[in-house]
Amino acid sequence: MAAAASLSPSRRAWQRFKRNRLGYWSLLLFCTLVVLGLFAELLSNDRPLVVRYEGQTYWPMVHDYPETTFGGDFETPTDYLDPFIREQITRGDNWAVSPPNPYGPKTLNYFAKSPNPSAPTTDNWLGTDDRGRDLLAQLIYGFRVSVLFALALTAIGTVLGIVTGAIQGYFGGRTDLAFQRFIEIWGSMPELYLLIIFSAILSPSVGLLLVLLSLFGWMGLSDYVRAEFLRNRQMDYVRAARAMGLSHGQIIWRHVLPNSLTPVVTFLPFRMSAAILALTSLDFLGLGVPPGTPSLGELLSQGKNNIDAWWISISTFAVLVITLLLLTFMGDALRDALDPRKQDR
Repeated sequence: MAAAASLSPSRRAWQRFKRNRLGYWSLLLFCTLVVLGLFAELLSNDRPLVVRYEGQTYWPMVHDYPETTFGGDFETPTDYLDPFIREQITRGDNWAVSPPNPYGPKTLNYFAKSPNPSAPTTDNWLGTDDRGRDLLAQLIYGFRVSVLFALALTAIGTVLGIVTGAIQGYFGGRTDLAFQRFIEIWGSMPELYLLIIFSAILSPSVGLLLVLLSLFGWMGLSDYVRAEFLRNRQMDYVRAARAMGLSHGQIIWRHVLPNSLTPVVTFLPFRMSAAILALTSLDFLGLGVPPGTPSLGELLSQGKNNIDAWWISISTFAVLVITLLLLTFMGDALRDALDPRKQDR
């Protein structure tokens, strides 16, 4: 009991989080999927990782080799899916180490045996989309794009929400009133219409999408941080810090902010879920990432337009559901772990 009482609040919260097995294993599985997504080129790529040909070693992933290097007739970049090239680099003492899925996100298999979109086969484990691209590669790279976009959007929105909420809650008065009126006006702006207008004026890009969504994604969190600061600024330790002559910045950073982060941390998984859904929805409408970028929303749109190609809709829907469920389980476990009413048992 004495050892448990000596643990820091963050340590006790982590122990409560670990006791929630569903949330803990969801965190481990989600982190594993994110790490695998970061190294997607090693899992799904149309180039071998390393080739040993005629006594020499080649690294196709970091260098382009012409077809003549491997016995071809042309100086064009090597197509490693070509049956002739495959035979050349695996004949005799030659060998090649390929990724588990030998297709990239933009790879078109010109040697496919059935028209596109094609059902799952031994060559394409989850089938192909309507353009002939491997569906498994699209899902791997699309998942990475969605998660990285959600992380960036969550980080920017969290920073803006903390800064604006802290200023409102700590200073209060006219500062708080001015920010509240600004948020009311800014929140009434038609976000989707602005996105359509800017997409028509500027070329679509992930950066543009990130900026536009960040401009509106901080207001909800700002209200929670503001409420925490309004409550904590009346505490005795804040009054003591003021009496000691600490500046406003020191009081906010050292004393008020650390005690106001509970709603921020609790909402992080749910904010990531909202960011993934926002990107998927915009991609589904054609307002998201630039054409050619792997996207879960685009795959859902393809599934809608190709009802008979059931593998497109089902695979994409499964990836989305699993991702959102993992984030939801993590959020529930995090909320319970940080709830001050929860008692350690």
